[in-house]
Amino acid sequence: MKNNVLISLTSVQYQDDEKSETELLTRAKLYNVNGRDIISYEDTSATGFEGSVTTITVEGSKSASIIREGTANSVLSLELGRKHYCQYGTPYGSMQIGVYTHAIDNTIAKDGRLYLKYTLDLNSSYLSDNEIIMKVEEQN
Repeated sequence: MKNNVLISLTSVQYQDDEKSETELLTRAKLYNVNGRDIISYEDTSATGFEGSVTTITVEGSKSASIIREGTANSVLSLELGRKHYCQYGTPYGSMQIGVYTHAIDNTIAKDGRLYLKYTLDLNSSYLSDNEIIMKVEEQN
């Protein structure tokens, strides 16, 4: 089943003593396939990835993936309490990054909310702590 939804997405990045936030309000598609929530939306200049499509797949509150395809290509695998090495492509080149997941709170089916918290590193050197806070509202 595919639903047209409106998502409010806040992405927070903590690096050293600085905090940066980006907010995106956009239309998206929400599917539920075999118990997995799948949200797909087009990125805009607000996210810095204009020309890409991002798909977030969440299985309960234990694992998730964030796949970006287009002008930027990346696959981030998030699994609670584990570190994964992932390819992260930007318009400036690709790199392999480590992703350690601290929290996955998926209550999309209940109240339309998703929260992800993870740390990124490059060559085992700390890059940033990140949070994604998403609110999903059904559209007619």
